Amino acid sequence: METAAKAENIKEMNNTGETLSGAEILVRSLIQEGVDTMFGYIGGAIMPVYDALYDYQKELKHYMSRHEQGATHSAQAYARLTKKPGVCFTTSGPGATNLLTGLADAYLDSTPMVVITGQVHSGLLGSDAFQETNMVGLSMPVTKWNFQITKVEEIAEVMAKAFYIARTGRPGPVLIDITKDAQVQKTEYKYERCKGIRSYQPVPKLNMDEISAAAELINSAKKPMILAGQGILLSGAEQELMEFAEKTQTPVACTLLGLSSFPTDHPLYVGMLGMHGNYGPNMNTNQCDVLIAIGMRFDDRVTGDTSKYAKQAKIVHIDIDRSEHNKNISVDIPVLADAKQALTELNKVVSGSEREEWMQTFKDYYQLEYEKVIEKQTHSSRERINMAEVIDCLSEKTNGEAVLCTDVGQHQMTSARYYKFKNPNTQVTSGGLGTMGFGMPAAIGAQIADPNATVVSVSGDGGFQMTIQELAVIRQYKLPVKSIVLNNSFLGMVRQWQDLFFEQRFSYTEMDNPDFVKIVEGYGIKAKRVSKREELQDAIQEMLDFPGAFFLEVVVETESNVLPMIAPGAAVSEMRLE
Repeated sequence: METAAKAENIKEMNNTGETLSGAEILVRSLIQEGVDTMFGYIGGAIMPVYDALYDYQKELKHYMSRHEQGATHSAQAYARLTKKPGVCFTTSGPGATNLLTGLADAYLDSTPMVVITGQVHSGLLGSDAFQETNMVGLSMPVTKWNFQITKVEEIAEVMAKAFYIARTGRPGPVLIDITKDAQVQKTEYKYERCKGIRSYQPVPKLNMDEISAAAELINSAKKPMILAGQGILLSGAEQELMEFAEKTQTPVACTLLGLSSFPTDHPLYVGMLGMHGNYGPNMNTNQCDVLIAIGMRFDDRVTGDTSKYAKQAKIVHIDIDRSEHNKNISVDIPVLADAKQALTELNKVVSGSEREEWMQTFKDYYQLEYEKVIEKQTHSSRERINMAEVIDCLSEKTNGEAVLCTDVGQHQMTSARYYKFKNPNTQVTSGGLGTMGFGMPAAIGAQIADPNATVVSVSGDGGFQMTIQELAVIRQYKLPVKSIVLNNSFLGMVRQWQDLFFEQRFSYTEMDNPDFVKIVEGYGIKAKRVSKREELQDAIQEMLDFPGAFFLEVVVETESNVLPMIAPGAAVSEMRLE
């Protein structure tokens, strides 16, 4: 009863002046920031915090991952769906270093996170103590901000700053490293949420001259094209984007992380950009007269050869991060703004007319892509199942409304190409870092964020084995995650590059895999394997109908390539269909 009462009254206890341990101050700070879910793995240097968590189990739900990297990916997906910072804990030394991949992934993909690592006693810092690592130094390149707490008096203020920095402006991960003595020291508790930091302006003041210049250029365009990035989703600007596209009658293409920001069944949607994107938007990047990039950073996987990228076009680039303007591509009108803010103002002053001839070029390119690639992959005549058949079937049976969490590789690109996303924030993947093993722990975080959603993890046989232990989390917490492994017995994307660019010298890419079904059943999860085309539809339906977690292994073609493809160093308009 005492624990329950403490949890119920925590918000009223904010500024009571009680004397509390650093660990309990940290826990209360989480609650004051609206945190109710976290991921982590306990260890010696963080034990005082975990001991404090014991008294707040009603307010704070902790999910124990089976590897710290898994905790970060779960927290990333949780953040993307809830729009709240994902939170995870771990101990010092190897526990903390195991977080670095997830931090780098979150940093490149602008995912808000607050990561808390335990640290050795402050008196031992710099002495090479047991499980001591310099996490501030190690995490500096992959965090938006980091800080080492050595005194209990610092905890409340640093935690408030951490959450403010993580979620404002261009979101990103923050790491707080806290020594063990700071966790057990006591001080008077008082918490105040951060409302601003001197010299840090997370949301730039909108320059209306930039908006006017952009609108003038857009209104004069004959062949405009919108490139929608993840900034649309981060700012919640999906409706503003649709209004903008419809007002200006401009075709919309999405980056990999921008997928689900615009409905795939909308008549103005023309596909995905990039190395394995759709043919039309890539080709027409070098045909449009005005390119309107919103919340995207002109990553090399989108631009191809930058010396040949959209040279004929005037470029408007809307982004909240000034450093992205003119970084990879020179632009004509940079607009420093949040996507929602900029589109709201642009929608007041833009206009357009029917662009049937321009839209027809996209349709013609799509027809060519369909004949050369799509039809052959979704209706394969080969003996084994093609990855595209699986994703196409999954999309149809879920009506494009599942939350799809993918690893990295051929299956990721196939999922991005063939799943018809209907709703925002339903595609969760690793973009900038390209982290194998991302999919299943991400699906865990997504399912926790939205318990009523159909959440499907799609992995290859390589990536699946990198975080396979997270099956235990699915089992322990009874999460109804659906997991699909597309097993081609290869590191498929690497094999594809060896096929196309390394004279078919298949060096160390073939996989001799274990029996995945037996392994998954060992975790107490229902599992099934299919290898025949006629079994596929029923198997996917069985998976979706099953009330709990379900694992489906699909044996697919071993030597199929994901096409179209922009070869390394080639221009977007040099995309190959075969």
